[in-house]
Amino acid sequence: MAGSTTKTVFDIFQNMESGPAASPSTSAAQAWLDHHSRSLGLFIDGKFVGPAERQSNCLTDSKGGITCSITCAEESDISQCASSAHNCFKAWANLSCYQRAKVLLRLVNALGQHGQCLSELCDLTEASCSPTTLVRLLQYYSGWAQLRDTLITNWAPLGVVAVVSSDDCSLYSLMLKVLPALAMGNSVIVVPGRSSGLPALLLAQLFTGAGLPAGALNVLTGSDMMLGTKVAQNHSISCVAYIGNKKDGMMLRKATAGMGLPVSVSPCIGATCPFIIFESADINSAVDEAIEAAFKKRKEVCWVLCVQESIRDSVVARLRHRMAGMKCVPLLSDADRALVDAAVQGAQQQGGTLVQSCATPTSGALYPPTVLCGAAPASPYVVNPCPGPLLPLMTFRSNTEAVTLGNHSPHGLAASIWTEDLTLALETAKSLSVGSVWVNSHSMSDPCLPISGHKDSGTCTDGGQEGLYQFLRPSSSSALPRSSPVSVDYSKFGTGPCPPIIPDGLDPAGAPQTYLQFVGGKSCKSVSGCSVAVRSPGGDGVLAYVPDGGRKDVRDAVEAAIKVQPGWMKKSPSARAQSLYSLAKGLESKKQQVATSLTLQTGLSMDEAEKEVELSVTRLSVWAAYSDKVQGGSLPMPRSGSALSIPDALEVVGVVLPDKNPLLSMVTILGALIATGNAVVMVPSQKYPLATLSFVQVLQSSDLPAGLVNIVTGSRDQLTVALANHNVIKAIWYWGSVEGCQYLQYTCTSPLKTLRLFCQTDQQGEDGGRDWTRSDPSLLEEMWRNAVQWKSIWIPTA
Repeated sequence: MAGSTTKTVFDIFQNMESGPAASPSTSAAQAWLDHHSRSLGLFIDGKFVGPAERQSNCLTDSKGGITCSITCAEESDISQCASSAHNCFKAWANLSCYQRAKVLLRLVNALGQHGQCLSELCDLTEASCSPTTLVRLLQYYSGWAQLRDTLITNWAPLGVVAVVSSDDCSLYSLMLKVLPALAMGNSVIVVPGRSSGLPALLLAQLFTGAGLPAGALNVLTGSDMMLGTKVAQNHSISCVAYIGNKKDGMMLRKATAGMGLPVSVSPCIGATCPFIIFESADINSAVDEAIEAAFKKRKEVCWVLCVQESIRDSVVARLRHRMAGMKCVPLLSDADRALVDAAVQGAQQQGGTLVQSCATPTSGALYPPTVLCGAAPASPYVVNPCPGPLLPLMTFRSNTEAVTLGNHSPHGLAASIWTEDLTLALETAKSLSVGSVWVNSHSMSDPCLPISGHKDSGTCTDGGQEGLYQFLRPSSSSALPRSSPVSVDYSKFGTGPCPPIIPDGLDPAGAPQTYLQFVGGKSCKSVSGCSVAVRSPGGDGVLAYVPDGGRKDVRDAVEAAIKVQPGWMKKSPSARAQSLYSLAKGLESKKQQVATSLTLQTGLSMDEAEKEVELSVTRLSVWAAYSDKVQGGSLPMPRSGSALSIPDALEVVGVVLPDKNPLLSMVTILGALIATGNAVVMVPSQKYPLATLSFVQVLQSSDLPAGLVNIVTGSRDQLTVALANHNVIKAIWYWGSVEGCQYLQYTCTSPLKTLRLFCQTDQQGEDGGRDWTRSDPSLLEEMWRNAVQWKSIWIPTA
């Protein structure tokens, strides 16, 4: 037809232009907002509450228009909400598993009726979550609600869980915390960010309509992250689970230091993830997916393209061809534009070249999709990328170099691997220190996959059965008591002088014995050469002298541990089990000497000391048996493909040992950590260090690699500071003072460390109330689960 502008199929394939996007409808969401007069209150005790004289916060859509206002909660609202959640907890937890599962399944039907409204609200607030993915979450966790008492025996819900998210967190990520907490029988207080606030309020309303008891799910909205801190301060809260960006997560963790409250952090926003393309990959598919992942309008992670050197030119040529004609991507603000400009200028000054889809606008919050070729791993825009459509490109020559590049980032959230060689893909996936690996795909998610953020990307596991345990505790253990922060000068903690050693007596035959610490497989003095005195049980005499270790001793111990840990982790589980059995046998052969050491320092009778040694031998044998029994496996997927879950070691763990049962507690902790592939730096009980030092002779005669187990003695506070400030240590297990617990919570945020903290007080006993002589299966399982971090590998099929 003359004058027709209709394009042929050939024309479309020639220029690969996208078709016109359909204009989204928001009529259902607008009707819901109008029903609430565009002023949303708090959701407390099963209903919307609009307290008088409250500040409000205006929410805007993607174009800057005002959508509605939400109420900002105050102290009285928090108290009312916490009281409602606490009162409802027992009623919700005491329902049968079937009844709880039935409530979650009813919400599936409610989403069928109101899914359009929820989807439109997510579009308005850019919360990025489709009703389909929520239905999958509900179906999965309703199944676990049904099976909790069948498959997770001897575990109980925590109580009231506060789920806090940052402003840029998606609704899906938020619900990945909320739904498992509810399914396990907890009541939940949600403190959503700006983007997920409206959808969270709608879901709370739908949940109540589906039969959830009033108070089991509450939503408190506010203007900033301080609301999450105020909620955590309420003593009805049993646990805080945070998800969002790292900056807000670190602020929350510091603000809750000293409250006696477990805080799990999942920084899922802004992490740097490697996109690795090997020469054996389908390059066309890999390039297309790299562009889709890196330059989409709303992305939660920043990608770094790692390309094998032999195909670098081919990949760049395809990128240039595929990106031609792509439109500029809107940035959030002019400030983001300045950051992007600075990153691009820095790349060019370092010799990098650009591949851009179009000319760069001279001003405004717009920027074209840009590939920064020739990026260096240490460049600021690679390590801490700025917001914007930038994709750094680096090259590697071998599989080993690819893994090194992939692990260079301080983040450990996810990675994408592209190759047709399955063996290469699996070897690379196992070597990468990340929580999720996608083979020939990216950004796939399913609630059945357990994901642990490695390094700076989290302190807990989300998804799968493993993700349920952050909302459970062993039934035989009591809930951790809440506390109030104490006054701690963080800059001076652990800097106090050690008590001076004063000569006592002149008889050489009666001189106290001098012990050595154990670092790198060798007995040695401390770097300072100084010693501290160990008092006898009555405290009226010196029993022995032990090295006064410090920061340099911890440094040497960590260096020894990090060298040997990868090789220890690569050993088969059965080989690790045999080493533990051998360790148990060695302890049994030295039963008399170790028991004598226990008697001398603790004042136990010889029979009691021998019984503790026997229990210690048994405990090591238990961990040896654990080594090759729980090893993850294949997971049933709702779509085509296969997925594997693999328990990974934490790598190097610092442990400050408890005072109670000094030998038994030490071997219990040590066995759990080395059975799962970790290396350990232990600080013995400052009160009873000789039990641990007498165990050195057992370690020396064992077949454990030198440096796997290190023992540094000295001031507990001083060594705690050294462990907290060492970047390589991933986790710290601490038994000590209230001040020490608070110091670790406040300090261990950059880099992020996983913490297990137990206050030793007179009211709780010497170890936070734990009975180390009990072999309760759930207590041992809890320790085993805290000694690993999970990795998921997704392998699609044709």
